[in-house]
Parts: sequence; structure tokens; C-alpha cells
Amino acid sequence: MTRIIAGRAGGTTLEVPGAGTRPTSDRVRESLFGALESAEALRGARVVDLYAGSGALGLEAVSRGAASADLVERAGPAATIVQRNAARVTKSTGRDVPIRVHRVAVTAYLGRAAGPFDLAFLDPPYDLSDDDLTADLAALRPLLTEHAVVIVERGRRSPAPAWVDAGLEALRDRTYGDTTLWWGQPRAESQSV
Repeated sequence: MTRIIAGRAGGTTLEVPGAGTRPTSDRVRESLFGALESAEALRGARVVDLYAGSGALGLEAVSRGAASADLVERAGPAATIVQRNAARVTKSTGRDVPIRVHRVAVTAYLGRAAGPFDLAFLDPPYDLSDDDLTADLAALRPLLTEHAVVIVERGRRSPAPAWVDAGLEALRDRTYGDTTLWWGQPRAESQSV
């Protein structure tokens, strides 16, 4: 069972797609969101959750005070579940927070999204190549605010994201069992002299 851990929708149960996704465990989400709250990266944030799966990451952010969430999931059955989960969280929070579900591939979404986003979650499927992840991060970069936080979740044995190639820089990483979270941010543009 997956649930919203804390915030206004805390305890709300979320549906999880039966196949093709790997939901972020409650333990990992609890640690991640504790760190995001400590960094003051949630309240009022405009969030994008790419490869949303059940939508748990973006919806947890909304529960904890994010201003909006765009949840991107290509698979039709999973996107339908994300839509139902979004409705549950909206009802539980009692807030009219814009939660938009986009049933489209991440690359296509990033090509037309307006942004700007303060917080981005990327939890790509295992079969997404490192080059495709780098391309998606590079397409995301122009949609980010100056102080945005980008979280990439992948298997422990996966290589770190190619932050520099995407115009981003690494902040930190943390491994929880078989899952690693990499934190990044927009790279400061070089000052011309």
C-alpha cells in the first residue's frame, strides 16, 4: 500500500499501477521530503513529476504545501490512476491546488511545457538509457527557476546523472537499499567580464 505520508492529505491511500512502475517506498519518500522541507523547497513550489507512475512524489509535495503540480505519465492505465490519486489528494487537502495530469511522453511534454518549475522529480523506468535521461534533463533545464531543485531516482547500480551535460550541477546523493536519489540544481551561468 502506498499513501501520502504527511501534510494536509497525510494518510490518504494511493493506487499503484499493477505493472511497469516501481513506486518510491514510504521510507525513501519520508527521508526525501524531510530533507526538502529542511531546505524550504516545498512551500509554494511549482512542481513537475516526470515519469509519474502513481504520482506519489508530486502529490506528496502538494500535500506538504506545493502551489501546483504537473504529473507526466505516458502509460494510459498509469495516467488514469494518477488522475484518480490526484482527485483523492485534492479532496483530502481541501485546497484548490492546480494538479495537472499529462498523458504524454516526457520528451514531448518538455518540448511544449511552459514552466517555470521550482522542484522536479524524475523517476524514469529502468529501461531508459543514460543518454535519454541526459536529454530529458537538458530539455528540463530551461523550464527551471534559478534556485530549483531536481531529484533523480534510479537503481543503486545506475550511474549518476550527467548533470554537467544537461546544464545542471550535482548537489548530493543518498542511497536507500536498492534506490539512489541524486539531487541537482541549475548550474550558475558564467559571468562575462
